[in-house]
Amino acid sequence: MEQALRLADRVNTYRNRTKHLPATQQSGLQGEQAAYFHLRRLGFIVVARRWTHAHTHGEIDLIAWENETLCILEVKTRNSRAAFAAEFAVDEKKQQTLHRMAHAYLRQLPWKHNQQPNLTPRFDVVSIYLQPDGHHDIRLQRDAFR
Repeated sequence: MEQALRLADRVNTYRNRTKHLPATQQSGLQGEQAAYFHLRRLGFIVVARRWTHAHTHGEIDLIAWENETLCILEVKTRNSRAAFAAEFAVDEKKQQTLHRMAHAYLRQLPWKHNQQPNLTPRFDVVSIYLQPDGHHDIRLQRDAFR
């Protein structure tokens, strides 16, 4: 499946669908895809990618379940190792946005008997470092912030 999606990405690039995006967005999408497959290999069940809500500003890169834990995942992609790790780019403002988005996501789920359980999502950060040879250094930081 991973190979099929990579082939589809190459076809999309060939068809000039993503070439109009800035390089940072192109590498960000590449990083999100790498994070998606990495998490699946770790046993996560990914239920949403690039989730948005009509009445809440922001986006959640990935939403997944790890066993009984709902995980809200922020993906940070870098083309090189900068002076500081990619996960440090998830500042307080971004954390607040992710909290707001997570609550919006939980509110819209169809709960049994319309009663939302006392569910506290875990906030994880996935750092992706793209390598020139096509391989990626992927770091998952579970429970990165509360």
